[in-house]
Order: sequence, then structure tokens, then C-alpha cells
Amino acid sequence: MTKNYTPSPKVLEKYANLIVEFGLQDREGNQPKAGAVVHFVVPEAARPLYFYLQRAILRHGYHPLGHYEPSSDSIYNFEADFFKEASLTQLNFHLEKYKKALVDQADCVIRIFADTLPHGLKNIPPEQLLEHRRSQKTSIEYKWKKIDAGKLNWTLALYGTQAMANEAGMSLKQYWQQIIKACYLDTVSPTKEWTRINKTVQDVAAALTNLQIETLHIVGKDTDLTLGIGSNRKWLAGGGNNIPSFEVFTSPNWRQVTGWIRFSQPLYVFGSKIEGIELWFENGVVVKSVATKNHALLRQIIKTKGGDRLGEVSLTDKRLSRITKFMAETLYDENVGGRFGNTHIALGTSFHDCYVGPIPKGKSAWDKLGYNDSVVHHDIVSTTDRTVTATLKDGSSKIIYQNGQFTL
Repeated sequence: MTKNYTPSPKVLEKYANLIVEFGLQDREGNQPKAGAVVHFVVPEAARPLYFYLQRAILRHGYHPLGHYEPSSDSIYNFEADFFKEASLTQLNFHLEKYKKALVDQADCVIRIFADTLPHGLKNIPPEQLLEHRRSQKTSIEYKWKKIDAGKLNWTLALYGTQAMANEAGMSLKQYWQQIIKACYLDTVSPTKEWTRINKTVQDVAAALTNLQIETLHIVGKDTDLTLGIGSNRKWLAGGGNNIPSFEVFTSPNWRQVTGWIRFSQPLYVFGSKIEGIELWFENGVVVKSVATKNHALLRQIIKTKGGDRLGEVSLTDKRLSRITKFMAETLYDENVGGRFGNTHIALGTSFHDCYVGPIPKGKSAWDKLGYNDSVVHHDIVSTTDRTVTATLKDGSSKIIYQNGQFTL
């Protein structure tokens, strides 16, 4: 395998510009105002991209607020050591003032994934990981409140590492070729390409919203799942929040989910890989689960408040996505194209921006509308063939997705 591969400065500069130009715009395509503060979080392994991100932020007239994180390895496993050494008090300690201050200061947030130890937390008890996650709920909710109000733009992107390439069964150069292809970094203007793609997926999302779908029935050899979409819902497209993103999604009414689904792709979470996942739902709640590997971790996620309910259903059209290989990273695997596109659902919190109408006040109001509330949100992906049929408000039925593509 190719070792120590780094993309060319030209590619990294294009990538950074795409993240800043396209990734930080809002859903209407508006750029941040001049003077916006951009909080960008980059692991040490992605050091070259940090350089070009800072340059792109400055050249676009924004103020950089950089956060440079150490990357773990087999000798210095920073994340695992925290959980091994922390007392219960330390595990539950919440830097609430600091984290809220960061949200208050920032107008935009960029987070770069660059995993150097994919299974670094595999020996940490799942309950410890979820306990720490729950302790951060207040600041997580504070951030999403600003996002939902349209005052905080955000995006996620991937920097390829040797560890992730190994996990996906590729050389590092091959892994980066997938990133370059998926993000259109091989074109003259990646931002122009993504503006075109975004218009297409936004048009699909608008068409789905206009259908006024009451329920979806997803059927295939590995699924027979019925989801109530809920009143006043709209469909959204990934836009720039994830780079790349070809998906079209909504948050269903969590109470109106019934049936069964098997997932063809593993779920990477908390440094472990959960494989062979199957879920059964009754009245919106997971009543049975199966996993051929790390089932105990899956059960812990399901036990977490709201972790046994759906927060998202998503479809990706194979004609748009240039991702054709397993990347061992949810950001990419939930956008894979291939022969049949993909369907993914998420256990955990819902997206409030899928709601149409005056913003409900209080958690109970959101819950009545079928929006799930949780500190977890885990996307699980299936790439096998399926047909999605919508039942509309007028009682008629329409196939909206078949053979890996939308049929609108």
C-alpha cells in the first residue's frame, strides 16, 4: 500500500475553498456575511488541510477561530486514556460556559474528520461512552438552537488517513482518489459542480414536500418498513452541511414506524464497528435488534433515551453520487451511489428544520409532533435494492424511488 501520501497543494486548496465557499452557505445558498467568525476543528493528522482552510477563510473575508486537535495512535490514545483515567465526576463534567461561549462567538463551524485509530475506543465500556455523551446534552442543544434559528452555518468533511484507508481495504492514494472524485476536486470549479448538484437535490426535496406524503412503505429483500411522515413535514437535501452530500431526507413521526429492516453496511461508532444490524419496530420503538458483531454496543445505543426511535429517513439517487466504494466512514457511506443508491435511517434525534410552520415551543410540543429527542444520532445504511411507495394525503399511492433512483 502507498504510505505517506498527501494530496497536492492544488487539490487541498480546491478542497478548502469548496468547504468554505459551498459548505458554509445556508440552505438558500447565501454566503456568510463579511467578518463572520469561522470556528474550524481539525485533527493533527489533517495538518495540511488546516493550513489551506485558514487561508481560504481569510481570503473570503472571514475571521478564523482554529481548534487543532491531537491525533491518537497505538502509543498515545488520547480518547481512550480519558475514559480509563476519568472518575465518574470527571466523566460527567461539562465545560458548559466554554462550549456556549464558542457557540456564541461563531457564525460558522467546520469540522474535519481524520480518524487515525478507528477502533481506539473498542475496549471502553459502551455505558461510559454514552454517559459522557449525555453529560454534554445542554451545550449540544444550545448549538442546535442557534442552528435551527438560522444563525449558525456548519459543515463536515473528511481528510483521508492511512488508518481509514486500511479499514476500507485501499491504499491511501486510492482512498484519496475516492475523496477527490466524490467531491469533484478533479474539476476546474468544484463549487460550481456542487451548486449544480445542490439545485438538483433541492428540486427533488421540494417535489417530495409538495406531494404531501402521509406514509412511506420501503420494501425489498432486506426490508419491509412503514413510516408515517407526519404533518407539516418537509424534505431537505444535504446541501453543504456534509461534503459530499447527495441525500434527500426528512424526520418522520417517530411513533408511526412499524416493520423490519436489515442493513448491508456496518455502523462505526465510538471506536467500534457494529456489523450485521437488523431492527424491528412496533409503534415507533425498536422491540428487537440483531447484530453479528458488537451487539452489546448497539443495545446500549438503543437503551439511551430516544435511541430506540427514528430521527431520520434518507434516500440517495445513484445517478448523482460518485461514491462507489465502501469508505468505512458514515459521512461517505450514507451518500454511496453504486447499483442501487442507498437508503439510510438514523436512530436518535430528529431535525427540527424538517418542520413547516411556526416553531413549536418546548420539548413537549416537538414530541407531540413526533420529533425525537436524544443525545445520539446514528445513521445506518443499506445499499440493496428496494422500492419506496408513498401514500399521499388524498389517499393515492405513488412509487417515488425504485432501482436506486427517484421516479418523480
